[in-house]
Amino acid sequence: MEDILRPIYQERASHSSTLGILLIEKRANDISITDTFDYILFVIVNEAEDAVFLKHYTYRDKKAALHVVSESQLQDWLLLGTNRKVVDWIQNGKILFDRNEYLSSLKKEISEFPFYGRKIKMGMEFAKLIRRYMDGKVFFENGQYLDAYNHVVHSLHHLARLEVIDQGFHPEVTVWNQVKHIEPEIFKLYEELVNSEETLEKRLELLFLASEFLIYSRTNIGAQHLIEVMETKEEPWTIAQLINHQELAHYAVDLSVLLEYLIEKNIIEIANVETKGQEVYHRLYHL
Repeated sequence: MEDILRPIYQERASHSSTLGILLIEKRANDISITDTFDYILFVIVNEAEDAVFLKHYTYRDKKAALHVVSESQLQDWLLLGTNRKVVDWIQNGKILFDRNEYLSSLKKEISEFPFYGRKIKMGMEFAKLIRRYMDGKVFFENGQYLDAYNHVVHSLHHLARLEVIDQGFHPEVTVWNQVKHIEPEIFKLYEELVNSEETLEKRLELLFLASEFLIYSRTNIGAQHLIEVMETKEEPWTIAQLINHQELAHYAVDLSVLLEYLIEKNIIEIANVETKGQEVYHRLYHL
């Protein structure tokens, strides 16, 4: 099949904007990694009209997909974790074309997982974790157990991903397989939630008790990125300054809930600043 695809990728390699081309083959035990296609041609370019461009091909009983992705889109995926398959593609794909060792450097960067990128990703996962956990707790207290269950499962996923990132690994699509070996305690909590024969209400009640400690014990690593950003100036921060900060913008949607959690845990404090309104204050935040 590689020979059949050669004219397609050679044409792409001739473009001056092409940085690298990878070939990914479908794995018998994991067809989801290629979206059921037999082959993926993954082309990274430094500039393009569209951030993502796709083409599908058929040859006899085989099917292949061409993905042309801009470098900026790829970097967003890697930072935000919104397309986890690409980490697998870069790590395990066969290099067909590599301009100035771009792909070789990218493979090395992913395997080493620079700490700067890890801190931002941990901040994002922790903020999502707190959002899901707090919302789940409200649903539970209101007797809406199915909605509470949905949020708790998501919160455990974020807790698992946080743990994987803290250990220096990229969360894979099969994140629970990673967590099983890295942090069995979190895996066991997830197993008990899903497989327990207790009533749903009882399962949730026990999980909220157990996960409260697990989340709190990871607060320092989860909030480290936010704390380091806040340490860059001595004056208190407005919420507008925080959500519009270049790095915090990645998890701005969950920042208010995260701040409330950190206030509750005495990590962040509130500073009230007078307004023109009587007994109305601007609410500012500092460490």
